[in-house]
Amino acid sequence: MKTLSLISLLLSLVWQTGAQARLTIEITGGTEGAQPIAIVPFAQPGDTGVLSEDVAAVIAADLARTGRFLPMPRRDMVAKPHTAEEVELRDWRLVAMDNLVIGEVKRAAIGGYDVSFVLFDVFRGEQLAAMTFSSSASELRYTAHRIADEIYKRLTGSPGVAATRIAYVTSDGGLGGQRVKLEVADSDGYNPQTIVASGDPIMSPAWSPDGRRLAYVSFENHQTAIYVQELATGQRERVAAYQGINSSPAWSPDGRRLAMTLSKGGNPDIYVLDLLSRDLRQVTDHFAIDTEPAWSPDGSHIIFTSDRGGNPQIYKIPATGGAATRITFENDYNGRASYAPDGRSIVFVTRVNGSFRIGLLDLSTGITRSLSSGGLDESPSFAPNGAMVIYATLDGGRGVLSAVSVDGVVSQRLSQGLSDVREPAWSPLVR
Repeated sequence: MKTLSLISLLLSLVWQTGAQARLTIEITGGTEGAQPIAIVPFAQPGDTGVLSEDVAAVIAADLARTGRFLPMPRRDMVAKPHTAEEVELRDWRLVAMDNLVIGEVKRAAIGGYDVSFVLFDVFRGEQLAAMTFSSSASELRYTAHRIADEIYKRLTGSPGVAATRIAYVTSDGGLGGQRVKLEVADSDGYNPQTIVASGDPIMSPAWSPDGRRLAYVSFENHQTAIYVQELATGQRERVAAYQGINSSPAWSPDGRRLAMTLSKGGNPDIYVLDLLSRDLRQVTDHFAIDTEPAWSPDGSHIIFTSDRGGNPQIYKIPATGGAATRITFENDYNGRASYAPDGRSIVFVTRVNGSFRIGLLDLSTGITRSLSSGGLDESPSFAPNGAMVIYATLDGGRGVLSAVSVDGVVSQRLSQGLSDVREPAWSPLVR
C-alpha cells in the first residue's frame, strides 16, 4: 500500500502547464538597503551598428536581482565615461554612488569581441578590478553574466551566480494531449532550451557536479525510470528501470555515483549506483518509506526523508550504510532536503499550520526558519553560492518559481506567461 501511495503522490505533482516561453523575473522584495552602483553603458565599435546585447544593461539586471545592489538609472547618470582616464570620481560622490563600472566592447583581432570593464570604489578612489573577456557575438550575454559575477565577487567576497543555469519542468495540456518538457535556461530566464519532451511526466531534475549532465525521472511507457542525459549532445541513458519505483536521483559530489529511491526489494529504500561499474548498493533497509536522498558536500553521508518515526522527517545515514539519525524535529512534516554548498545548513519542505513552506535548518544551532509563506511551496534548490534558494509555488492557482535569499530579505518571482513551471534545480557554478 505504501508503494502505491507514493506512486500516486508522484503522479499528483505533475501539473498541467502551458507553452514554452522565456522565464521572466520580478523582484518582489529586498531593495531596501541595497548598495548604490552605477553601470555606465559600454562603448561599442562604431562600425557594427547596434550590438545584439546591451552588455551594461545585462550586468545591471544581474546585480539588481541579487538584492545586494541598486543600479543607478541611466537617465540620472552625471556622466558616461568609457575609459579610466575619463572618470571623475568626485562627480559620482556627489550623487552618493558607492561603486562605478565602466567598459568597452571592441572588435578582436581574430574575430569576435574583447569586452573590458573597470570597477571603482568611488569613495575610496580605488580601482578594484580591470579585466578583459573574449567573446563571440552569440556569447555577449554570457560574457555580461561573467562580468556581473566578477563584480559581485569583488564587492561581496562570494561567487556570483549570474552565469549559472536553472533546470525546470513544464507541461502543455493542449488538445493533442499532455506534452511535458524538461527545460534549461540561463539564471535570468533567457535562452530556454528543451532538453527532453515527452507525453508522460518528467520529474526531479538533478545537475551533475560538472554541469554537463542532468539526471531525471521519466514515466515513459507508464513506468518510472531514471535517465542521465548529456546536455551538449542530447545523448541519454536509462540507468535505473527496476520493477516498482525508480525516483529521486541525486549526484554524489564526485559525479561518479547516483543516490536514488528504488522499491525493487518491495519497499522504497535508498540505493547508490556506481555509474561506471554499475554496482548497485542498498544504503537503507527499513519497513518504512525512505526516499528523496541528497549527499553531504563532502560525500560522507546522505540525508533522506523517512516516515519511520510515524511522520515524514529528515534523517542522516553514512553513504556506505549504517545507522540512521533523525535531524528534524519541528513540525509534523519535513521532506525533500538538500545541503547548502558549505554544509552548514539544509533547506527542505516543512508543513506549518497546514501549509507547506520552505524551511532552513542551521545544523550548528538546530534553529529552523521559514523562508517562504505560501500554501504549497516545494522542490527547494540552493544557488551554488548558497546565497539564495529557488523553489516551486503557486501564484493565483498557477505554478511559478520563486527565489528567496537565505536571510529571507530578498525575494523574486519567476514565471512563464500563462504557463505553469515546477521542479527547479539550480546548476553548479561551472558551465
